[in-house]
Amino acid sequence: MTNFQLYLTIGVFVAVILLIAFDLIDMTVTALLGVSVLIVFGILDGSDLMPIVHTAGGPLSLLFGGMVVARVIGKTGIFEWIGEAFLRATGGSGKRFLLLIVALVAPVCAVLPNATAVILVAPIIIGVCQALKVDFVGPLIITAIVSNAAGMLTLVGDPATFLVGSAIGLSFTDYLRMVSLGGALAVLAVVPLLPLLLPKIWAARVTLPDERPQIAIERPGFLALALLVLLTMVILFLVGEYLPTRIIPPQAAIIVAALALLVVYGVRIEPVGEVLRDVDWKTIVFLAAIFTLVQAFIKTELLQGLSIQLYLWFGADLLPVAFLSLAGIGVLSPPRW
Repeated sequence: MTNFQLYLTIGVFVAVILLIAFDLIDMTVTALLGVSVLIVFGILDGSDLMPIVHTAGGPLSLLFGGMVVARVIGKTGIFEWIGEAFLRATGGSGKRFLLLIVALVAPVCAVLPNATAVILVAPIIIGVCQALKVDFVGPLIITAIVSNAAGMLTLVGDPATFLVGSAIGLSFTDYLRMVSLGGALAVLAVVPLLPLLLPKIWAARVTLPDERPQIAIERPGFLALALLVLLTMVILFLVGEYLPTRIIPPQAAIIVAALALLVVYGVRIEPVGEVLRDVDWKTIVFLAAIFTLVQAFIKTELLQGLSIQLYLWFGADLLPVAFLSLAGIGVLSPPRW
């Protein structure tokens, strides 16, 4: 790689991050333009395809499978029923409402990609806010914060979590045993901050009507099949790697997505194409483009050079390296909400 290509790669990477951070151009368009520039100048070529697929295939498969399963479950009406039960559980208390957000969001984000999970639970949060007569912006921000923390509860809770976990050879059960406690602590850390972040909602109290319309599940058979698909996904996550034919989480996500689409086709509620059209392809394309940009950055060997420099600075003292890495990731990570 020539010096010009080296500096161009760095410039494109920095430009993409800044354009996304300041919301000057749509993030997917920005990432694709960055990839296009690198292709035109010969920095990325056909030899990079396999490394990109190897890196991006797992996280994107998990994301796609989770989106399909979540879309199918959302169509059953279960979340409308949960929303009504959620409101009754608050008893009109803002304090209880905020605590229940944590209790609702964390387990959902443990088995589904957090971006998809938030899309599913956001209508519930907004509906309860309207019933409690409070602004929904703060609770939605809390939902996003909890979802990101809960993405560390399992290996599949967030594409980034899977990427890091799989890179160091952690299986789903290994992750549960070795890392999930940290994710649980991250979720619990949000709880004592709730009255400080949203004091008005924490202190809110309204009287709910004694009688509210009951929400019934119109297609219980469809719901049962959709939940069975979700249960199958969780079981495959847990034991798939120990089966005679080893099934890792991304493969499990694809298998379960196929089963979910089969359920939709079998019950004839809507065309399969409608489900696929509702998949968040924009996010998938954006992440694929970001993985491609990272591959170009790796080709510059700057990351390897940075690793050597960090070792020269700190030696084997990993704590300052960890904090410095966290700070750098925080600065460079593009917003997702």
